[in-house]
Amino acid sequence: MALRSLSVSCCCCCALGFLLLALGDLGQSSELTFTLEPSDVVAVEEHPLKLHCQVEGMQPISKSWRKNGVLLSDSEHISLLANGSLYITKFQKLREDGSSDEGEYDCTAQNHLGLLVSRKAKVQVATLSPFHVQPQSMMVEEGGVARFQCQIHGLPEPLIMWLKNRRALEPSDDRFTFLPTGVLQITRVGEEDSGIYQCVAANTADTRHSEEASLTVSGSHSNVYKEPTILVGPENLTLTVHQTAVLECVATGNPRPIVSWSRLDGRPIGVEGIQVLGTGNLMISDLSVQHSGVYVCAANKPGTRVRRTAQGRLVVQAPAEFVQYPQSISRPVGTTAIFNCLAQGEPIPQLTWLKNGEILAPSGHIKLKNNNNTLTINGISPEDEAIYQCIAENDAGSTQASARLTVLWAEGLPGPPRDVKAVALSATAIQVSWTEPSENTRDIIGYVLHIRKTADPVEMEYQEAVSKTTLQQVVTDLQPSTGYTFYIKAYTSRGASKPSELATCRTRGEDPLIAYEVKLLAFNRHGDGNSTVRFVALQDAAERSGVLNTPCDCLKEEHSSKTSTTGIIIGTHIGVTCIIFCVLFLVFGYRGRLLMCKNVEERLATPQAPSRAQRNSQGLVLNGGSRRGRQEFVANGKMADMNELERLFPAPVPSDRLHKENPCNNVSPITEEQPSSICQNSLFPLDEFVVSEEQHTTFETPVVQCCLDHPELNINQLSFTGAKDSSSITAE
Repeated sequence: MALRSLSVSCCCCCALGFLLLALGDLGQSSELTFTLEPSDVVAVEEHPLKLHCQVEGMQPISKSWRKNGVLLSDSEHISLLANGSLYITKFQKLREDGSSDEGEYDCTAQNHLGLLVSRKAKVQVATLSPFHVQPQSMMVEEGGVARFQCQIHGLPEPLIMWLKNRRALEPSDDRFTFLPTGVLQITRVGEEDSGIYQCVAANTADTRHSEEASLTVSGSHSNVYKEPTILVGPENLTLTVHQTAVLECVATGNPRPIVSWSRLDGRPIGVEGIQVLGTGNLMISDLSVQHSGVYVCAANKPGTRVRRTAQGRLVVQAPAEFVQYPQSISRPVGTTAIFNCLAQGEPIPQLTWLKNGEILAPSGHIKLKNNNNTLTINGISPEDEAIYQCIAENDAGSTQASARLTVLWAEGLPGPPRDVKAVALSATAIQVSWTEPSENTRDIIGYVLHIRKTADPVEMEYQEAVSKTTLQQVVTDLQPSTGYTFYIKAYTSRGASKPSELATCRTRGEDPLIAYEVKLLAFNRHGDGNSTVRFVALQDAAERSGVLNTPCDCLKEEHSSKTSTTGIIIGTHIGVTCIIFCVLFLVFGYRGRLLMCKNVEERLATPQAPSRAQRNSQGLVLNGGSRRGRQEFVANGKMADMNELERLFPAPVPSDRLHKENPCNNVSPITEEQPSSICQNSLFPLDEFVVSEEQHTTFETPVVQCCLDHPELNINQLSFTGAKDSSSITAE
């Protein structure tokens, strides 16, 4: 039956595979794809701005634009061009109504297959702020170092040039170092460098002139020794890949110190893209993430180990980019679709999934895991057919990738199986049953049972194939005391039905397999005696039956005695022969049946209990033993019990004394001179025990008898108690 189901499933999968391949090729040619997406831009206020968007796919395709997630419509200053571009006639940072043209713009494209959203383009207006650091006048000793600085913020990054006495400084003199950060350094200062200095900052937004600062050169070069000193060290910088980093280091001293650079982590700085500006500034072109680190500038006195250091941290960010793209797939109704998306960048990108342009949130059958790298759609339906997009974003930028899910649906598929029920059979097995779907059952080739632990996620389920003629399945190898969830799908050669309703069930616990230790302890005025130990285990009734003989019933014995007496009277009328026969029958019958209900009046002599080592050497047959071992043990145990009882109770007690002195449920008076005789009911049937080991002890005084009568009572209630010198038994 299993081979038949497997063969049918393989045929179904092959046919389905060809169908998926054909539809997959068709889907690839019709998918929406961006050939040009909008990019980040800095707009000039009061100037026009055009954002581009081009897409290809199955026509007709409609396009639209959104700003900050809100759909844009045509207005007097915004229009959508025929080629799909967005045109803003006059870009403004702040309009009269309080709105602004700045924001994040994206382009959407839609056809009958779904909707696609472009990457987000950040649009900002060009600005140039006032100077927040201006050059300061200074007096420098001849042969020393002069430094002027300007700092200003702007979009785009402004270019800074320097003027001396209102004329542009030429970079031909190697004593002058112009840093892109707005710093002017002059080394080996001479009298000719005296004058008025000023910086000019310019970008597309505006041009600004800084305040003027004077440089005064004093005295002549001195030969007095000066310790190496770092006037200006590197700043902490955060830049983006492909930009240029300039790490400044200005050092003075006499003799002139040697400036060197290193990384704090010990990694080499390298040589590609590395340049030294002036006497000690480090410039790194075309930054990459590997350039991130702490850079140390050291000023060393020539020929000695005297040095001064300064350090700065360089952080290089990288926009998000995809390492793995989601792939378009086609899946039948009721199956599972999985999309994978992996992106890298610095900082680590955050991933967001869209369904036809709308943010996709996890739900009952939609799961996101692995930091949103994996999108899983379980039990897909026609409503799940859409374009799914993975959006990767970080502080340096965003990017997107898309894939389409095609849901295959054939007419005439069966409905979902009905009336799904689950019943626990044991600690490791559950039986699941169901009835046929209510429609289109003729073409069913089999069923698939989906199984998972209730506490586990849906993607951890597994399946078992079931023949179409079987409407139930026993699931084995389960864990005890564990909840499981099941559902069924009916399969045809054209696809699967929708999943049935869920059924949950919990396996039974293992408490029937727990081993118990039972101890019997006798005591009198002289103290406690040694205990008798028995290890017992509750097991299935089939395995427990026949372990020990049926416990005696004192009331039945009394009734049997009356019946036997009546038989003797009747036998007297019949003849002497019958009387003799009945007497013999009673004598031998009572000897066999009174073995478990004997009132012992003489002292018992039993061997001493074996040591723990001896017990262990004999072995304890507990719940882990094999069935054959248990059967042999039970058989040997019965014989041992009979021999032991005959040895412990050598002489029969007249039946009239037994009934007179020791009726069940009646405890005789206890005195200090005479040990007590107690008859109580057992709290569990002996035939429900497997006796693993029995240990006998020597009692100083006669022991009480025990009548076991009520097999329905619980082992946990097992407790014999009495007054002083009485017997006690505990279950642990």
